[in-house]
Amino acid sequence: MLTLKIQQMTVDGHPYTCPECLSEAFTLDGTGFLDAMPVRGNCWQSHSWEEPLITLGDLKRINEASTGRERAEDDDTFEIVIGGALIAGILHPDVTLDDLKQAWKRVYWGRLLKPALRQQKNQAKRAITRPIKKAARNSVAVVKAGALEAAWTAQAGGYEADPDYTPEPVNACPACDGNGEHRIESRLHSTTRIRCSVCSGTGEID
Repeated sequence: MLTLKIQQMTVDGHPYTCPECLSEAFTLDGTGFLDAMPVRGNCWQSHSWEEPLITLGDLKRINEASTGRERAEDDDTFEIVIGGALIAGILHPDVTLDDLKQAWKRVYWGRLLKPALRQQKNQAKRAITRPIKKAARNSVAVVKAGALEAAWTAQAGGYEADPDYTPEPVNACPACDGNGEHRIESRLHSTTRIRCSVCSGTGEID
């Protein structure tokens, strides 16, 4: 049995289609041992017909005349003369190695590798610009803080450092010796330090 998948076909330049649904795509199926046996056409909508113009021998000639495909963009074409009529068309493409390469290229590069490279590129950009932006924000914050301090000082009438100023002496709390807390020993409590109630934990008295 010999079957050819016809993608489209013409007879003397006129389209040859399924006689019922006018589908351009169909198969030509030849059986038997005699080349003079007619072949049958079968379209994808399950319509079937006997083709008296094309015999099993002609089907073999079409198969031999087909150009085949080497690259993904190639068409598998054929052209023969039967009874003075020019039969030409395109066979349904068989999968070639280039088809697999192109499919792998589209899937691997277009869907996997290219987005991954774009993501890495964006991450690298963010890694470079993040410290710069952070430093810029810090610089702006410092400038703003300085400006606010200067504005507050100017609003308050300004100030000048007093060269004769000496800090007031600190009066340590006599109860806690300036520690602000008392150490205790207890087996009932986990806390070993309590705040001094005399100086309220400040370690100083007025």
